[in-house]
Amino acid sequence: MLVKDSADHIADREELGTLLEQQLVALERLAGGAVRLRITEDGESLLRHLAFIH
Repeated sequence: MLVKDSADHIADREELGTLLEQQLVALERLAGGAVRLRITEDGESLLRHLAFIH
């Protein structure tokens, strides 16, 4: 959710480091040189779990 909703702004946030450290997101380099955030399997699993308990 955080990555999907804030992809344009998250690169400047401290939270990005935490998400990367915990391997909840990954950076993908696209053919044109742009970088895109991608939610990992662990990140998807965490989001599903949080949605379930919420």
